[in-house]
Amino acid sequence: MNWIAPMVLSVEIALLLYVATIDVATRLIPNETSLALALLGIASQFPGPTHIAESLVVAAILFLLLFVVYQRGAIGGGDVKLLVALAIGLPLGGVVQLLTVTALAGGVLAIWHLIMRRLPAPRPAPSGSSFPRRVYAVERWRHVRRAPLPYGAAIACGGIWTILSRGF
Repeated sequence: MNWIAPMVLSVEIALLLYVATIDVATRLIPNETSLALALLGIASQFPGPTHIAESLVVAAILFLLLFVVYQRGAIGGGDVKLLVALAIGLPLGGVVQLLTVTALAGGVLAIWHLIMRRLPAPRPAPSGSSFPRRVYAVERWRHVRRAPLPYGAAIACGGIWTILSRGF
């Protein structure tokens, strides 16, 4: 049974890397990924139903708080689902760590976003351009149009940090 936990944690990290990539590319977070992360959180974390119940209560409270923030337009629905999915299976301290690291990563993302707004507008990336050049062109175009931050990337950073701090 010792090999199951590292495998589950590895799958969780892979899913979070996928979420970050998809969110940067499309500004969408797939519901299926959030559901898979929630189920993996339950499967990997606690030996008894008492701990799972505690985790679900904490996740429900987090959902209610984030839903209010979502209603005010400050966060996307996919971001809410992803944060709650990651909170499922974590004790209260783990959720606090997840939110703290996510906020710090979100701050870095916001600073980068502000810096990019000051950079010159790129010309369209010609065919055969490097991947970073194409990403820069698309992101700069989004910034000019005031597109939202890909906060799923910050949430993924918080999730990966929390998962790695639990250890394999």
